[in-house]
Amino acid sequence: MRILGIVFIAVAGLALGLLAWFQADIRAAHHRLATGATTLSMPGGDIEYATAGSGPDVLVIHGSAGGFDQGLAMVGPMADRGYRLVVPSRAGYLRSAMPDGFTVAAQADAYATLLDHLDVARAAVIAISAGAWSALAFAERHPERCAAVVLVVPAAPLPPGQDIHGGWIADRILHSDFVAWLAVRLAWAFPGALSESLLGTDGDVLAAASASERARVAGIQRLLLPISMRRRGIEFDIETAANPPQVDWSRIDCPVLTISTEDDAFHTADRAAEIVDRIDGADLTVFPTGGHALVGRLDEVLDAGDTFLRSNSTGRGPRE
Repeated sequence: MRILGIVFIAVAGLALGLLAWFQADIRAAHHRLATGATTLSMPGGDIEYATAGSGPDVLVIHGSAGGFDQGLAMVGPMADRGYRLVVPSRAGYLRSAMPDGFTVAAQADAYATLLDHLDVARAAVIAISAGAWSALAFAERHPERCAAVVLVVPAAPLPPGQDIHGGWIADRILHSDFVAWLAVRLAWAFPGALSESLLGTDGDVLAAASASERARVAGIQRLLLPISMRRRGIEFDIETAANPPQVDWSRIDCPVLTISTEDDAFHTADRAAEIVDRIDGADLTVFPTGGHALVGRLDEVLDAGDTFLRSNSTGRGPRE
């Protein structure tokens, strides 16, 4: 009995320690999200956004499980290259509303309204992963506002019969802040753990990366928290990938660059090539490695995007 008592006390202590650690990390995440962004009230629901830098305007559209914070983490260095970044949280993410019956087209229209609010006539677009759906819709529905589009690891439709990337593990993470936190901490301690199922990136590629690059990827993973503030947006992304919107490719007449990696486990290289085939004059860059998380490739991706945007007018200023 004495041994059982000691075991019980040890387990209880471990549980309390984990709970305190979890609560501290969630408080820190809420504190971080409380600053750095503005919320704009619109007829179709509030939209949260951040801005960074100065120069030609670039609309940055984050990927799944993101928000304005993910957009800044991935594309923020472009502000130091002479661009003004406009970085919204897509509907259902953080403080951006998800009205009933929301569509990808409505998201594209919300971008146009946000640009109106900021007195931006035209902007280039950099979209990451699931952000590609609404980026294409913006280029299609508002061609006069869209100067150029860069699609980075553009999300592909889900394979038939697959409900979510990552299977049951991703599903459990989606529905629990605590499980999401455990996954994030596990990934920090063991960089290759869950990397293929959740990041679309080979664990060996991540494990072989530099310490600073592993820390960057871990930082992106920490931006999952709290996942409860991102759940509705993730669910919408899953619904979109399962039932992709139709695109009138003939209406997209701005310069387009798609970027991916050959070893992306989410098959975005195929999707990037498909988009290029559909749009006249579109360009394609595919790196041999890096996975969906762009391990060891982010600087090259930003270089490619910067070169592309400097070769194509982004436009700025009030509409005539």
